[in-house]
Amino acid sequence: MNYNRLETSLIDVIKEEQAKLGYMKEKISLYYPLSSLNHFFGGETDAAGMMEILKDFPSYIEEKFGEVAVSHRGDRFCFTVSEKASEYVHNNMKENEFIKALIELVGRHGCTIEEIKELFHSYSDKIITEPMDNEEFDVMIRFDDGSDPYYYCFKDEGCHIIYHRFLPEDYADFGF
Repeated sequence: MNYNRLETSLIDVIKEEQAKLGYMKEKISLYYPLSSLNHFFGGETDAAGMMEILKDFPSYIEEKFGEVAVSHRGDRFCFTVSEKASEYVHNNMKENEFIKALIELVGRHGCTIEEIKELFHSYSDKIITEPMDNEEFDVMIRFDDGSDPYYYCFKDEGCHIIYHRFLPEDYADFGF
């Protein structure tokens, strides 16, 4: 089984958490809907089928993450990773990670969508910006050079800007 997309996603979520909250060597529980996991593995299976797909994941990732437990309640899956995972991500995070710069920027009072676009452009000349006409978000920005797979959606709430990032398939599922 190819677990690369799941591994990358878990690492990216831990990076985002550490950028927001700081590094702490701790056990972490990360949650995924079944639909996202099905996207990672290119199939459409139920929860029992996904548990079968994931049965070898703990041994696959053990060298990097230490002990990993996989569980689920209905279609909601939980990956509980040991302290070794947070340490691994911390030790392998680059100083100039985009997610760190983005979180720092949106965390600043008075941040604007234009500043966010400038940040994206400072990492690549190839970005796509699309206005969003819904109550959830104002604009979607993504890299078009393969450097970052996520679709970043932003909402200007007046006094601050919030964001959420989606993998392309999850973004499509929401029908934005």
